[in-house]
Amino acid sequence: MKNGEIAVLVRYRIEQAETARDDARFLLVGNRSPLSIINRSYYAMFYAALALLQDAGKVPTKHSGVIGLFDTEFVLKGVFPKELSRDFHRAFEMRQKSDYRASEPATSERAAELLTRAERFVSALIEHLQRKDD
Repeated sequence: MKNGEIAVLVRYRIEQAETARDDARFLLVGNRSPLSIINRSYYAMFYAALALLQDAGKVPTKHSGVIGLFDTEFVLKGVFPKELSRDFHRAFEMRQKSDYRASEPATSERAAELLTRAERFVSALIEHLQRKDD
């Protein structure tokens, strides 16, 4: 893939991350389903991580691959703090539980907390990508 094509794909993934984050915020303010807020918050993080990985020339095919590469390429190397990794893992677990295992009900409080963490995660990754381009 050429540099111009990679840049377009990275920008697209950032737009997806921002849209998912904004959707989660809209759902929270509208007092909508915690499950939907959790889903959109997780996907905001996922798309931001995809943008970062695409920029680094890493293209995993599974969600677990995205999380794992984020950890090995960016957290373990000290680019991002471990807290962001924990937030990403937690978001993945919450989305899995809410989508596939209804063992513990999602609450508005948990969804709001996850959105806060997703906003921090997305902002950190976008800022990193912008600094890199400057």
